[in-house]
Amino acid sequence: MELLLFLLTLTTSLDTSPNTLSTLRLGTVRGVRSLQRVPRWKRERRTEHSSRSERKRRDSFGMFDGYDSCSEDTSSSSSSEESEEEVAPLPSNLPIIKNNGQVYTYPDGKSGMATCEMCGMVGVRDAFYSKTKRFCSVSCSRSYSSNSKKASILARLQGKPPTKKAKVLQKQPLVAKLAAYAQYQATLQNQAKTKAAVSMEGFSWGNYINSNSFIAAPVTCFKHAPMGTCWGDISENVRVEVPNTDCSLPTKVFWIAGIVKLAGYNALLRYEGFENDSGLDFWCNICGSDIHPVGWCAASGKPLVPPRTIQHKYTNWKAFLVKRLTGAKTLPPDFSQKVSESMQYPFKPCMRVEVVDKRHLCRTRVAVVESVIGGRLRLVYEESEDRTDDFWCHMHSPLIHHIGWSRSIGHRFKRSDITKKQDGHFDTPPHLFAKVKEVDQSGEWFKEGMKLEAIDPLNLSTICVATIRKVLADGFLMIGIDGSEAADGSDWFCYHATSPSIFPVGFCEINMIELTPPRGYTKLPFKWFDYLRETGSIAAPVKLFNKDVPNHGFRVGMKLEAVDLMEPRLICVATVTRIIHRLLRIHFDGWEEEYDQWVDCESPDLYPVGWCQLTGYQLQPPASQSSRENQSASSKQKKKAKSQQYKGHKKMTTLQLKEELLDGEDYNFLQGASDQESNGSANFYIKQEP
Repeated sequence: MELLLFLLTLTTSLDTSPNTLSTLRLGTVRGVRSLQRVPRWKRERRTEHSSRSERKRRDSFGMFDGYDSCSEDTSSSSSSEESEEEVAPLPSNLPIIKNNGQVYTYPDGKSGMATCEMCGMVGVRDAFYSKTKRFCSVSCSRSYSSNSKKASILARLQGKPPTKKAKVLQKQPLVAKLAAYAQYQATLQNQAKTKAAVSMEGFSWGNYINSNSFIAAPVTCFKHAPMGTCWGDISENVRVEVPNTDCSLPTKVFWIAGIVKLAGYNALLRYEGFENDSGLDFWCNICGSDIHPVGWCAASGKPLVPPRTIQHKYTNWKAFLVKRLTGAKTLPPDFSQKVSESMQYPFKPCMRVEVVDKRHLCRTRVAVVESVIGGRLRLVYEESEDRTDDFWCHMHSPLIHHIGWSRSIGHRFKRSDITKKQDGHFDTPPHLFAKVKEVDQSGEWFKEGMKLEAIDPLNLSTICVATIRKVLADGFLMIGIDGSEAADGSDWFCYHATSPSIFPVGFCEINMIELTPPRGYTKLPFKWFDYLRETGSIAAPVKLFNKDVPNHGFRVGMKLEAVDLMEPRLICVATVTRIIHRLLRIHFDGWEEEYDQWVDCESPDLYPVGWCQLTGYQLQPPASQSSRENQSASSKQKKKAKSQQYKGHKKMTTLQLKEELLDGEDYNFLQGASDQESNGSANFYIKQEP
């Protein structure tokens, strides 16, 4: 609707017919000739009024009035008394020139608009002073020749903020001044971002998707990601204003493009006017700082310039755009503001949290937020002197809790050797942690010894036979994997009763998933009925498990960026290979299937395509087949470390390391009421040290 109103404004306020233009020029020229018969103050007022009228007639799209070869004579000499310099001839291949005294022309080749080199005012060229039409008045012409003003002029032409002296002479509207300064600041920011860009070893999501005809999961599938809840109806054919890279102008200009294909945050764009020609199609992040809704150029005073390749395709670009944009969709006017707001995170460095001990799953430790990137936290364990003992997770991860959470539910906790908080460190407010669903434990509830099926946090590609080892407060359970448990229970792990990572007995059989039997169990194939009878145990009631399945929107084959939860600092190119209700099978492109991971559809460790680029995080590209077959020594060591974390026979070695006594370090708190619940809506994943 806003775009339609914008087009109506354009069509009703603009009249660019040749008759209108010639009449407007003639009237202005007569005004110039009569300047000698009126006082100077009236001449200046009349000139300002005429220029304001001309600015009102400028194209609402931010375009200049015409796109011809600019071939008319603009380099004639000026009189010596005006102290003016020659204007260099304009290149014949430019359809439009932006500013600094150069000339704009109409499609019929007649003279058009010009910009005063002194004050920056835009007006009809014939109304400008002198033969070269470089100045809007005599005062600007004489001021330009003054040596005392040259420094101010140079600063303005270079895009620098105006000085106090320059403000006296500038007649440009305040909005235009602010826009010029904002553009200057944006240029500096873009340069800084370019320098800080993360290298992805030549990997390009656009080329990867185009060459293989892949599809990507839409942004709306990721509620925790920026714009995940306010993406709206951004889709193909939405129009935006983007920088025009097919242009030889020295300044940054824009043109309108349409979305041809969406892949997460990334969009394949095609400039308006290219129709079915994909020769200049390009990928960009739709949340980037250079993507704007249609109308932004007009509001910001930026020029719209057609690409050089098609500049002679149409003689009336305004009519073309009006026809193409009528009824089209564009981004919301506050889109960039929403992007910025969605990338503000409440967690800050120096906040203290309780987080799972990556070396002993059964307990938590105190850690301090070291950095925050896109909502992901780098946590450094409080006892780490060199600050290298860290752990990565999302701020909505079920692995982190407020200080005092372990004591409140009876969870095992490792007391820190640090007796008091370090200077500047403070406890994270409990309300910043996502809450789990409230449960009623007064009636039929989970009991110790009940059997179930659970994702193994040390081998996320498997779902195993498991047992409830302890029932904690507020719906939390300590669970162990049958046949792989340490004698002291140091490998138990905590899941909430509503966690999507635990399942009732028979879940794998019903959904044709391979169930991993207990290590050493010989009666294969595994049958739950026989196993329950042999162990004298009972299955956890089906009605106690979370059966909610949201309309998540994922489809098999969709691409995304996913955390390697066995090395949670890494985010990799990944694919959804299987969907069981709300459970997703995530495959890391270029790696074997044994490294796949079962992940919940609402896990905060999944991100849209382009998330790493948007937040500045390092993306791990797919491993090529040749690189896997001919790995270097360092690559072999890396893969060996990864295998130790994933494979079952490697996990036994890890568990043996965990069987050391924890006396003097751990404290089992009595169960008590918790003031604040922590997030249990996603899976419990741990990075395990080799």
